[in-house]
Amino acid sequence: MGAQWKAKHKDLAANARGRVFGKLSKDIMIAARNGADPASNARLRLVVEQARKVSMPKETLDRAIKKGAGLTGEAVHFEHVVYEGFAPHQVPVMVECLTDNVNRTASEMRVLFRKGHLGSSGSVSWDFSHLGMIEAEPLKAGADPELAAIEAGAQDFEPGDEDGVTLFLTDHADLDLVSRALPAQGFTVLSAKLGYKPKNPINPASLSTGDLSEVEAFLAAIDENDDVQNVYVGLAG
Repeated sequence: MGAQWKAKHKDLAANARGRVFGKLSKDIMIAARNGADPASNARLRLVVEQARKVSMPKETLDRAIKKGAGLTGEAVHFEHVVYEGFAPHQVPVMVECLTDNVNRTASEMRVLFRKGHLGSSGSVSWDFSHLGMIEAEPLKAGADPELAAIEAGAQDFEPGDEDGVTLFLTDHADLDLVSRALPAQGFTVLSAKLGYKPKNPINPASLSTGDLSEVEAFLAAIDENDDVQNVYVGLAG
């Protein structure tokens, strides 16, 4: 949970799938600024692969690529904004947004953080490491993530859970380099991006069931906002 918070079973609901498509469309448009051909645009290629894995309609995918690359005549302008604060019970949270209206997003974040606490810049980020995060799955059974991390130049890794996906952590500048090296070590890269990892995550067991439910509800409300791309939370596990 500490690396990136993901709502439980959110991929099952139709409206949640729509939110996933919306977030991916923004990522695709941003990536396509550097070229509309995934073959020569590594960042776009990775996001397109993510979109295909969640069955994004081809029309939606193609439209996002063309719009981001400026092939439709429409101006695309998103600002990257990060909000820092605390969920209920002083659980630290980093929220990444891509927005075409910073004032609207700031207003909505103030409302959403009323059940927690919205901090100023630097109030929470000091307790997170800004790292490259690569999700990858083994090409075949028996692939060794520790060896792959060493050979590919990753700083560390977090073993896969029941879905078999391993999270490889890299230095800021090494994200693309490690992403390119992992396939030779037996891993298929599913996603690669910069993200936030808590330095001192809170053990969920230290919270009561009711308190943890409040935190989950708070995070779910944040994640449902259309401008929110990623939510990182200082909880272990």
